[in-house]
Amino acid sequence: MLRITPELVRVPADVPDEARALYVESYLKATHGTGRLMLYACDQKIEHLNDDFYGEGIHADDADPEHLFRIGSQGICGVLAGQRGLIAAYAADYPDINYLVKINSKTHLVKTSQEDPYSPQLYDISAAADLRDNGVNVVGVGYTVYLGSEYEASMMAEAGQLIADAHALGLVVVLWMYPRGKAVANEKDAHLIAGAAGTALCLGADFVKVNPPKSDDVSSSAEKLKEAAAASGRTGLVCAGGSTVDAQTFLAQLYDQIHIGGAVGNATGRNIHQRSLGEAVRLTKAISAITLGDWGVADALAVFNGEKDFSFS
Repeated sequence: MLRITPELVRVPADVPDEARALYVESYLKATHGTGRLMLYACDQKIEHLNDDFYGEGIHADDADPEHLFRIGSQGICGVLAGQRGLIAAYAADYPDINYLVKINSKTHLVKTSQEDPYSPQLYDISAAADLRDNGVNVVGVGYTVYLGSEYEASMMAEAGQLIADAHALGLVVVLWMYPRGKAVANEKDAHLIAGAAGTALCLGADFVKVNPPKSDDVSSSAEKLKEAAAASGRTGLVCAGGSTVDAQTFLAQLYDQIHIGGAVGNATGRNIHQRSLGEAVRLTKAISAITLGDWGVADALAVFNGEKDFSFS
């Protein structure tokens, strides 16, 4: 099983001396002491409204927002990412979860064909700091930037300041970096995704979440991901999970993203929470077996099927 010591945590130079110990603690909590991130994405309740939580192919458990927290508490994840209000409503009953506060969000109602995307900051860093001061286990913050949007300059400025403020408080930062807008012809282009990953590095993010690039007749998606993993440098690259697929396919994709593409974890939402509680919990453990435990696909699938157990202590 992967392990790193506090001494091996690379602390960015913009973290002040008085916040270094807090940053190391936050980083080790978020990665379960492995340096890899298992991000459980629960921010879609704004992003996709109720489309991801109710309807055909979605288990009835997912209609209740508390389902997200039951999974996070009973399963294994590095951080549960959600908006301040969502976390504040349930965190007191689920104090064992590591939380990442999503600072900006938008719905999917206004399409790119109508207007370039802009995800405004909903609150400043104090929203996360106040939750932490109130006893919530907040270890980081997140922010989405849509590169290629006519509003990208505003989002990058907000993200850059957020990262400086978060590091000053000893918090880790994950940037969601998605090329999107009228200027973007192909959101899944590997070269463009690599540029987005490099931008996250330059803004100072600790981790960057990108969409996996589209494969072609020559290279798989994981092979194409190598360019982005290299471009992100010391910013850890993770891939969005996307729409729900069968567990074996998902776990194989995740394994390849890490072992071929150079990713340092995963960022998964719908593939987890659209399932029943029991199935979702087993999938978090299977995902963590690969991401945090460095297990192979067959063993991780056995965890999902209830034939093996993965625990993290």
